[in-house]
Amino acid sequence: MRKSDRKKLFEGMEEKFGKISHLEDSKIESARADDMEVLIVEGKILFFKYEEDWHPTVRGVLEYGINEYVVVVDQGAVKFVINGADIMSPGIVSADPVIKEGDIVVIKEEAHNKPLAIGKALVPGTQMVADSGKAVESLHYVGDEFWNLEL
Repeated sequence: MRKSDRKKLFEGMEEKFGKISHLEDSKIESARADDMEVLIVEGKILFFKYEEDWHPTVRGVLEYGINEYVVVVDQGAVKFVINGADIMSPGIVSADPVIKEGDIVVIKEEAHNKPLAIGKALVPGTQMVADSGKAVESLHYVGDEFWNLEL
């Protein structure tokens, strides 16, 4: 990856997620996997491109401890989320209030605060905890083909 591309990448990441430690010193490659552009950092797929911006994969969230733009679901929602279902408002226990409609968010489970999926907010974070409706479109989740892709 060219130096100018790396610099632009780091600036965009830091703007949204804060400083991601050790990323600047890492070996980074870009590739296409399952019709999606990905960044491979030290041999791990840690970021994917969606709508012209880079976002962390579930592994990226784990690797860098990203805790921004988080939506937390209850235990009853976990089995649906890890099977690729969109996230429904009744299963959400909390959501970062800075989330705007269209933002890419991290879905975590309530009991252990572990990331389960990456999705696109369909409503603002302040409206996600509700009695009905779809709140997040699932883009990538633990156990999908992208998660299981081996290098």
